[in-house]
Amino acid sequence: MGFEGEYQTFMNAHLQARAGERLRRLQEGHSQAERMFLKQVWWPLFYHFRYLHPEYEVNDFKDGKRYLDFAYIRPAIRICFEIDGYGPHLKNISRWQFSDSLERQNQLVIDGWTVIRFSYDQVKEKPRRSQQIVQQVIGRWLGDELDQTSLSFVEKEVLRLAIRKREAIFPLEVQKYLKLSDKTVKKVLSQLVDKNMLIPATGTMRIRSYRLGNEVKHPV
Repeated sequence: MGFEGEYQTFMNAHLQARAGERLRRLQEGHSQAERMFLKQVWWPLFYHFRYLHPEYEVNDFKDGKRYLDFAYIRPAIRICFEIDGYGPHLKNISRWQFSDSLERQNQLVIDGWTVIRFSYDQVKEKPRRSQQIVQQVIGRWLGDELDQTSLSFVEKEVLRLAIRKREAIFPLEVQKYLKLSDKTVKKVLSQLVDKNMLIPATGTMRIRSYRLGNEVKHPV
């Protein structure tokens, strides 16, 4: 399917999974700007909407609820994408409302979110630049180019751990991260060394740590 078909499938899945206020917010909050972001920025990069959640509900720092335009969520990764329109309501915003908006964003960052904001005009007039920003922030965390390889799920997750850490990884931390046995982890690490995806960082006869090999494209 192309964009239209995948977009409808994506939206229908989220609409069917929601009820009450969460459903209302998705129906009313997901508008032209959000759709344009998906069509002009997200789709040309990934050709899928996996791990992406529209109008995602989070706890507000004032014990209420707030909704993010899009949340990209994977193990240990939470990225918020906001598309801000420019209209009369922004001209009429009070100083306290402006301060409240900044405080809400700060709270997201404190809670472990990476927050990326685009203007409507950026998405519409400079989609390629917006794509580059998305690519950089996701690539920095995950190295999503790994999804285009024939590696197993476990192999990809080990490499993503190494990409995120940006330094040597140890078998024990891989064990804890993926909740796998010592024997399985050793086998996966050995396979990645054979494929030149990982190389020994310390140790020779007995490798104690690993770092990314030359076959892995290092994110910027």
